[in-house]
Amino acid sequence: QVQVAESGGGSVQAGGSLRLSCVASRYNYGDPCMGWFRQVPGKEYEGVAAWDSDGATAYADSVKGRFTISHDNAHNTLYLQMNSLQPEDTAMYYCAAECLRASLDPGDFAYWGQGTQVTVSS
Repeated sequence: QVQVAESGGGSVQAGGSLRLSCVASRYNYGDPCMGWFRQVPGKEYEGVAAWDSDGATAYADSVKGRFTISHDNAHNTLYLQMNSLQPEDTAMYYCAAECLRASLDPGDFAYWGQGTQVTVSS
């Protein structure tokens, strides 16, 4: 079983920044492939950003130019740097691991963390 754990959520004012971190305990198959998703109550998961070890990344149109996904290989940690946050970014953010390629489809990921709340006030 792969354990996935996120951290770094919190409350900020519009225009502020946060950095989320995610650690996966191990990778079952080949090279790492991970992503960030978010969910608000009553809605489905929304893909935010994804990364794979080939260097490919994927971003939702709504976060392009504001969010940056990166991976620290030495520490096996995935990051999501979120700048210029807006109230519409408020959601529970989830890290997911084990995918074949950088993807914004939640069905492409096998393991999920418990989530970390991000709240942006206007």
